[in-house]
Amino acid sequence: MLSHRKRERCVAISLTALAGYVDALGFIWLGGYFIAFMSGNTTRLGVGTVSPASDAGIPLALILLFVLGVMCGSLINRRVGRHRRVVIMGGVTGLLLLAACCQSLDHHIPAVICMAVAMGLENTVFERNGEVSLGVTYMTGTLVKLGQRLTALVLGEDRWGWFWYFLLWCALLFGTVLGSILYLHLGLASLWPASLFAAMVTVAVARYVAPPPTA
Repeated sequence: MLSHRKRERCVAISLTALAGYVDALGFIWLGGYFIAFMSGNTTRLGVGTVSPASDAGIPLALILLFVLGVMCGSLINRRVGRHRRVVIMGGVTGLLLLAACCQSLDHHIPAVICMAVAMGLENTVFERNGEVSLGVTYMTGTLVKLGQRLTALVLGEDRWGWFWYFLLWCALLFGTVLGSILYLHLGLASLWPASLFAAMVTVAVARYVAPPPTA
């Protein structure tokens, strides 16, 4: 996080809020399965393999769809030049827009498929040398780094290193709360605001964020 420029950090915070929002929609609609949080789905998969009351097929499918999205993003990073982030964000926007269209036609399963692939794709926006340098849909690593930076603060070594990690966590929480509230009123039609926000982030990346160096 701290190795990225401030505008990139702002994009990461925006994408994390988007991930929390989309994850909340999927979590509520699927009855406790995740669209963006694959650690949770892995736990559900493990429990589902030994508990007759759980369905292991749903978390497994979501994990595979998420990985497919990551693969698509990694391929874009390898094949597209300096504007690969814009292409990836365009893909995220397109998938969320397609998901919104599907739900408006009462095709909810295709909508969930598009959502899961979009979240995997979103995680490859910050990829360096074939490795994701900043994940935007999972917070365990972020909270570990937050704890480390808070330790540095207590010891007087770094006053503000914790701040960006705290913002990243708050963004996920905010997106989740907002998504939950809108779902209560709109259901999966709440995907329309998500696709609009993704489009706004795409434009911001294209206009205001310097392209990453060509690998």
